[in-house]
Amino acid sequence: MELGLHGKRTLVLGASRGLGAACAAALAREGATVIAAARSVDDTKAWIAREPADVAARLSAAKLDLAERASVDALADQLLPQGVDILVNNSGGPPPGAAAEIPLELWQQQFAAMAGHIFHLTGRLLPPMLERGWGRIITIASSGVEQPIPNLALSNGLRMAVLGWSKTLAAEVAKKGVTVNLVLPGRIHTDRVDQLDAAAAAKQGKTREEIAKASQATIPMARYGRPEELADVVAFLASTRASYITGSKIRVDGGLIRSL
Repeated sequence: MELGLHGKRTLVLGASRGLGAACAAALAREGATVIAAARSVDDTKAWIAREPADVAARLSAAKLDLAERASVDALADQLLPQGVDILVNNSGGPPPGAAAEIPLELWQQQFAAMAGHIFHLTGRLLPPMLERGWGRIITIASSGVEQPIPNLALSNGLRMAVLGWSKTLAAEVAKKGVTVNLVLPGRIHTDRVDQLDAAAAAKQGKTREEIAKASQATIPMARYGRPEELADVVAFLASTRASYITGSKIRVDGGLIRSL
């Protein structure tokens, strides 16, 4: 299927590894010109170098620390002369913890990195999309917005803010040719999932492998997803083929969330 992504200028956040890297690579393979932004430019350049030459030629690394307003504005200033057609928002996951135990300072710090600065960057990059009458804003959140995940209070709470923002923005820009959607990963096998499994193992006195096996048993597909499986959904939502999908939240979770 031709996705109509050739030449589309794209920014992917959190793209040094995991879901962000997978999304950046998938979009470049479909012909988009991709700026892969992350704190570690070296890590980003390393995986880009492993891609086929024709794909790597469409990828470039950029510095971005979502925890720092100055870093966000510096990247926006760099990109605004040409603008971007597609923005994939992706932030790192916060530390685990129970809702009643998280101090205010941590809520505020994580809100900036996971929500506030994404809202700000999107707002800065949106005007050129509106002027051209075409754009795609895709934000990677979590299945926790539909079914809260135990011991991930920060993630559950802050990603609900992202959901409300995304749905509101979608309605505001829909008739101007810009779509705004949320992708909800379930248990996708990344370093982040390994870290959460290791934390659960330490808390329960089990091995990480035991925790992973028990977790996979709760998924109808009986396995963790692959980053590429989520990235393919993002690539479709970014495409010209997805022109009538907006304000949606799409689960990529192997059937984990069973609610209607």
